[in-house]
Amino acid sequence: MFSKLCRRIQRRTLSNFQTFVRQKQKQTIVTPNQIYSNTFYRYSLVINQLENTLLNILKRRNTGFSFKTFAVPFVGSLALIGIKANCSGNFDANHLRLLEAVKDKDNTTLERAVELLLKNGADPNLGDDYTHYLMMARERGFNALQVMLAREEEFSDRLNRQSTFQGCTALHYAVLIDDAAIVRALLEAGADPTIENKNGHKPVDYVKSENVSQVLHNAENKFNEVKEAKEAEERRKFPLEQRLKQFIIGQEGAINTVAAAVRRKENGWYDEDHPLVFLFLGSSGIGKTELAKQVATYLHKDPKKAFIRMDMSEYQEKHEVAKFIGSPPGYIGHDEGGQLTKKLTESPKAVVLFDEVDKAHPDVLTIMLQLFDEGRLTDGKGKTVDCKDAIFIMTSNLASEVIAEHALQLRKEADEIDKQKHTGKLRHFRRDEFLGRINEIVYFLPFSRSELSKLVTKELHHWSEQAEKKHNMKLLWDHNVVDILADGYDVHYGARSIKYEVRINLHTNIFIAARYIWKGMTSSLILNL
Repeated sequence: MFSKLCRRIQRRTLSNFQTFVRQKQKQTIVTPNQIYSNTFYRYSLVINQLENTLLNILKRRNTGFSFKTFAVPFVGSLALIGIKANCSGNFDANHLRLLEAVKDKDNTTLERAVELLLKNGADPNLGDDYTHYLMMARERGFNALQVMLAREEEFSDRLNRQSTFQGCTALHYAVLIDDAAIVRALLEAGADPTIENKNGHKPVDYVKSENVSQVLHNAENKFNEVKEAKEAEERRKFPLEQRLKQFIIGQEGAINTVAAAVRRKENGWYDEDHPLVFLFLGSSGIGKTELAKQVATYLHKDPKKAFIRMDMSEYQEKHEVAKFIGSPPGYIGHDEGGQLTKKLTESPKAVVLFDEVDKAHPDVLTIMLQLFDEGRLTDGKGKTVDCKDAIFIMTSNLASEVIAEHALQLRKEADEIDKQKHTGKLRHFRRDEFLGRINEIVYFLPFSRSELSKLVTKELHHWSEQAEKKHNMKLLWDHNVVDILADGYDVHYGARSIKYEVRINLHTNIFIAARYIWKGMTSSLILNL
């Protein structure tokens, strides 16, 4: 396999590369991402003397030659080297040794090549982005037939070239070719054994031999232990409350309540038979949804997969329960499954947001009662989804006026909220057992004057960055502008009213003034807000 590769490189690549560098004294050469092409800059440097040769080149006084290595899955677990060359001298035979000295007389050539690439900074966790030859040709501007032929010729004989290996790392490929030595080398270099490819498979899922399987399982356990220790240390130095306050203005009581409950769950001080359930109460635009998103980001690092949002206003009718868990047998949509059960099957530890839960039909609340009580949900097909490790957050605008009325008292006594004031409002849920499944009822208070000033300033900074980035315009303002815009706050719309106020009073005037400002001009604009 390697002799075939070397002959092809020498035949098609060597002369083109030599001619190219001779003609252009200064040129940056970068290997494109995983396109199997025969162009002059696609070449492989797999040689025993690679390290010494590169060092010799770097020491040459008349040639400024630097190199950067990076791993790309290629011919099994073989990696490519991208060379960034800045040639100020003549291109001579010393450079060609990189290609001419390839040797494949023994089975350790590939192992030494991989070890050398890793030693020189190759990334063992870089994934393969090759999908299909038609897509690759369209994205990169190559001829489709050329890409297909190159794929068939250059892809490893040990692997099925027709399969999709998108997202596979070097560790995936090393496991696929069942090379324990390369697996160990990659793991020692920091390869992540928990990375999943596009099909959701980790390297251990492709194991053939018991030896490689044991190595991967041990590495995965050790990797998870180190990862958990780092995350615990990071949480200790940077508590959840502090993280949440970076993104949410105000709501000290809500942040402290949620953070304390999440911390208890992380440390094992919670009922393992029941999921964690919150009810967020407060007016619109007050930070309820944002807090749920930030909790998902904190727990899972990937909110796209770990944050599920269900708009409960879509479930106001009784028959729409079927959309929630799936249609029963014999009904349309039975094979598709429910919207919630399908997402929970993919991410059983997700943070699930039931937005405006007070609008849902009572039968939907019955389904949620099973979910909160037992930590599982049965779909229309009869399959049970276990989600005891999930976090469920319901939001509601109920009692927002009462909360606003008693905001000052609630702000002073955040830890001793008089829940009796809101009991009548919460009776909308129609059953005490439903309320009994809620771990924490969290109250979101209207913004104070100082918090409104922070909101306005944050919004102004955002648009100032946009103006400078897109229009080369620098915006400045004084405290009077902040005070005037803060006066536009509407307790019923929360932060959205501030954004609206900034958009109406700032954007419109700037757009009008921009017609009278040309490039290079410095002007002072006074807005009568």
